[in-house]
Amino acid sequence: MKKAAATRLNILQKAFELIYARGYQATSIDEIIATTQVTKGAFFYHFKNKDEMGIAIIEEILKPTLNNSFISPLERDENPIPAIYNLMRHLLTRDKFLKPEYGCPAANFTHEMTPWNTSFSLVLNELTEQWMQVMTRALERGKKLGFISKDVNSKQVTLFVVSGYWGIRNLGKLGNKSYYISYLKELKNYLNTLQKI
Repeated sequence: MKKAAATRLNILQKAFELIYARGYQATSIDEIIATTQVTKGAFFYHFKNKDEMGIAIIEEILKPTLNNSFISPLERDENPIPAIYNLMRHLLTRDKFLKPEYGCPAANFTHEMTPWNTSFSLVLNELTEQWMQVMTRALERGKKLGFISKDVNSKQVTLFVVSGYWGIRNLGKLGNKSYYISYLKELKNYLNTLQKI
């Protein structure tokens, strides 16, 4: 990796860590520069402004990481019921990238940035839509393979599961991990109702 590319990646990674812990608007360019130990000139060589850097964090740090964590498991397994449950359990209790006290980085960006920045809205919507489409396809595949009842509305199930995940991630910021366990128990009960009888 060339020096300029390595510097850019370092800025993105360190900026992401700060923003994930503190929030986008609460993190200043000066704090990012101090943490990365680059000059102001080096920062502005790579990014015109903070928002350009924020979009780059979503595109280059969040998307690849979330693709591996959120998308790939749903594409691998034939039966979506255990696949969805195991994915949620992994994301909530085992994933090292996601910190319970900070919530979900994509959800945080969505909550904080979409009300006033269209660029963030577009890229975050794309990320969320991709996850929802993959989950919906997994459920449809499960119907065709006979794992799931034919009358299940895959899009509605996906919306319910994803919104539940985002909600429990926010509750997890309060520091009570028992919320995750209760959510996972009820999620398992719900997913079992989708099975073909």
